[in-house]
Amino acid sequence: MAAPDIPPSSSDQPWPVRVVSQKLSAWIAKLGWVWVDGQVAQISRRPGAATVFLTLRDPSADLSLTVTTNRDVLDSGAPELREGARIVLHARPEFYAARGTLSLRADQVRQVGLGELLARLEKLKKLLAAEGLFDRSRKRRPPFLPGRVGLITGRASAAERDVLSNARRRWPSVEFRTMNVAVQGPSAVPQILDALAVLDADESVDVIILARGGGGVEDLLPFSDEALCRAVFACRTPVVSAIGHETDTPLVDYVADVRASTPTDAAKRIVPDLGEELRLIRQARQRLDRAVTGFIDRESHRLDGLRSRPVLARPQVMLDQRAGDAAALRDRGRRCLDHRLAGAEGELRHTLARLRALSPAATLDRGYAIVQRADGQVVRAAAEVGKGDQIRVRLAEGELAATVDAP
Repeated sequence: MAAPDIPPSSSDQPWPVRVVSQKLSAWIAKLGWVWVDGQVAQISRRPGAATVFLTLRDPSADLSLTVTTNRDVLDSGAPELREGARIVLHARPEFYAARGTLSLRADQVRQVGLGELLARLEKLKKLLAAEGLFDRSRKRRPPFLPGRVGLITGRASAAERDVLSNARRRWPSVEFRTMNVAVQGPSAVPQILDALAVLDADESVDVIILARGGGGVEDLLPFSDEALCRAVFACRTPVVSAIGHETDTPLVDYVADVRASTPTDAAKRIVPDLGEELRLIRQARQRLDRAVTGFIDRESHRLDGLRSRPVLARPQVMLDQRAGDAAALRDRGRRCLDHRLAGAEGELRHTLARLRALSPAATLDRGYAIVQRADGQVVRAAAEVGKGDQIRVRLAEGELAATVDAP
């Protein structure tokens, strides 16, 4: 690379790598002694050497540091230390400038006891419960028949065989996407987190099972890790926890949507039993057949009862009855009408006889006459006409014209 045209100032002069490394070493040395908590990923004891090398790993992150300590320090603080154990050490960070690596030099090493470990888990449990990670209202119900099941478990483990064999025995066509991970030790949590993220992102996976066989508290420690609990809580896919035996209760059991007592129990919970479902279907069909048959029988009896009624058995009877009623009413109406007509006829004859008796024509027939003046007025007294007045005399048959000679 060509040098710049203007030389940098004294404060901007580039530092050699050794200077940067030395300054980093000096700055790290100022940190002093610190307490560090982690999980032992590897122990290296060289025969005859007084120094022991440890690889300390963060259970929740893919991060590790090298620790050097004296054999006497390790034997006095943790004489039976094994890989996968949880330790607390008092160490001083050191930066090796020649290689650019960071390590820890410990003067105290203590293996975390079971009591202390349980106390930490109880504290973490209360913290997660206070944040609502154990809330039952947010737990989701797995589907009745998942299209595909995600399984996170150890490679060729008994838990994997139990889940697969029992699930396929119950529902032979069930599909699995199995991801084998470390289920204990320092690399367990990162691998489980990666597998959980992959299965949760798979749209075809309807439910995820975390399965592991039994073990001690230290063996099941990865399933009480805070990062794993929060990852399970954040999953959009329902998660079934099947860790250890029924008495084992890692913290992930409280966060998961379903807690299975064993991997076998998880297989029973995620898929229905084909034989049992077929039996229930047969029972349902039998009940349906009985219900339909009973309904048809009841309706047939009801129709038979309706058909046996006279109105449907002999419908002409009703017509005959109504025809007889109509004929009787017609005869009654005819008699009533004849009676009324006969009575009216008699009354008419009596009225006619009275009219004839009172008629002026009848009077004229008896020899009487009606005298009228020329203007048509009836003459009732002789004084009503004078001499020479023209009058008309009406007789029973015809009339006469006359002139009054004298009133």
